[in-house]
Amino acid sequence: MNRMTRLTLPLAFVSLFATGVSAAALEPLGQNRYVTDRLVAARVADRIRKTCPTIGARIFYAFQQAHALKGWAETQGYAKDEIDGFLKDKAEKRKIYARAEEYLAAHGAKPGVVEGFCALGLKEIQAKSLIGSLIYEK
Repeated sequence: MNRMTRLTLPLAFVSLFATGVSAAALEPLGQNRYVTDRLVAARVADRIRKTCPTIGARIFYAFQQAHALKGWAETQGYAKDEIDGFLKDKAEKRKIYARAEEYLAAHGAKPGVVEGFCALGLKEIQAKSLIGSLIYEK
């Protein structure tokens, strides 16, 4: 065995093993806090803008952020089919929506109380939070 073969084979195994470990270490998208937090924020922003007449959506920016999130997931090793499947999964969508409703209620935005949605929207905008970045005061 020449010197190059002695170095190449172990490196190939290490590379193969490391690739397998990182792919196996990916948690399901529904458990990935980075992804789910951003989807919850988008849902909260959407609920605020649909309920409060003085707050609008930054639609173009929201689409940019959605595209960026999908790209981020791909760079982490998630397959496009896996991402698309997660986004279409009705059970996962219900979880995101439920978390968004919990957030809204915990921050004073209760169903039927427009003022609570408006107040939360303004607070998020002023705080320059992720939610606030997706909406604007009209």
